[in-house]
Amino acid sequence: MKLSHSLVLTLPVLSGWATAADLSVKFEIPQLNVAEYHRPYVAMWIERADQSVAANLAVLYDLKKKDNAGAKWLKDMRTWWRKAGRDMTAMDGISGATRAAGEQTMSFGPAKTGFDKLPAGDYKLVVEAARESGGRELVKVPFTWPAKGGKETASAAGKEELGNVALTITP
Repeated sequence: MKLSHSLVLTLPVLSGWATAADLSVKFEIPQLNVAEYHRPYVAMWIERADQSVAANLAVLYDLKKKDNAGAKWLKDMRTWWRKAGRDMTAMDGISGATRAAGEQTMSFGPAKTGFDKLPAGDYKLVVEAARESGGRELVKVPFTWPAKGGKETASAAGKEELGNVALTITP
């Protein structure tokens, strides 16, 4: 399988319609005091209550390696890889470069992801990080769609490869 630098959102056409909203994810990549530090690969997706993938939001990996060699390490994000990654033929629209240590923010509008078409229900934002010569961590942030009333926030925290992960939904 060959992955291209571009992303394709794998959000299927869903029957229920919810209201349009913006989704923002703020996540922390801790600075680790280790001999050989590599920026982590990070995948973000929305998971249904049955743990199936409702939408891929982002995949951050080393895009600058010659001949797309960075893509061969995507499988180190084992949960994302098994659920969605290995079946993707292209990643236009969701891929991006790895991020430095510190607080990072990514925003996703309904036009980019189509998550506004999700049926009402309980979901989880899942963020997975894996680092060469390092560890792997998965953080899940439960939320209900659509957001009730105004702006809704939810958060969870990692322990090693990820720090705080916060989700904000703004109608």
